Amino acid sequence: MLNADGTLWIERLGTEMECIGTMSPSQAESVICSVAAYHKEIVTRDNPIFEGELPLNGERFEALIPPVVSAPVFTIRLKASKIFTLAEYVSASIMTEHQREMIESAVLNRQNILVVGGTGTGKTTLTNAIIEAIERLSPDHRLIIIEDTAEIQCSAKNVNLLHATDTVDMLRLLKATMRLRPDRILVGEVRGPEALALLKAWNTGHPGGAATVHANGARAGLIRLEQLIAESSANPMQRLIAEAVNVIVSIIKTPEGRKIDEILTVRGFQDGDYVLI
Repeated sequence: MLNADGTLWIERLGTEMECIGTMSPSQAESVICSVAAYHKEIVTRDNPIFEGELPLNGERFEALIPPVVSAPVFTIRLKASKIFTLAEYVSASIMTEHQREMIESAVLNRQNILVVGGTGTGKTTLTNAIIEAIERLSPDHRLIIIEDTAEIQCSAKNVNLLHATDTVDMLRLLKATMRLRPDRILVGEVRGPEALALLKAWNTGHPGGAATVHANGARAGLIRLEQLIAESSANPMQRLIAEAVNVIVSIIKTPEGRKIDEILTVRGFQDGDYVLI
């Protein structure tokens, strides 16, 4: 991570961030422009935000230049070096054996799983583990995976990975997905009005999917979905949310490392609140 003051920071798994050096504004701008040029894009004062992947290994790259910041800044997020299985989550004491059984039961029963967590909690890595369980337990299912930045890893035999662009957003990709004959629909992170389209898809013949949302807890994840749906509909959609989302897996970052905070089942929406057990 490069800050506007020129300091470079790194965060390694299981440790706090530390400063590892500095970079001048001219060097930083050169890096940003080079990555943008690889994607045949130009970063200017009128177009000061760039999102994409690095050329070699697809690391996630987010960059900003003035005037939205005082000096160039960027963040590089590495892809997971391997796909951790749910069993390895248990071995690492990130989840319990009972929690693993709950997730695998949800996969087998084609329940829709919402993974929630804050920044840096490992939502995508956990989603990769859930997808690995889908591949293992339902090897004949056709998967469609939708992301705005390529982070999900999947080795299923029958899979298509769709990536949003500046001109083709995730909502449009979801609509296209319905014509690709998916068995399961998975979304890397739900951030906008595509939330409504995803829930409708899950509710109309495409169960057993998974998606992530940025929230600090299971119930907060459902509220976040309400907020995202409000971007495309003025009508409350709590009952649709309660019908479409079956299981919520919440992951948090603690001083001892990442932990599965809770796994809750959604049993409906009654008396103005979600019924969670």
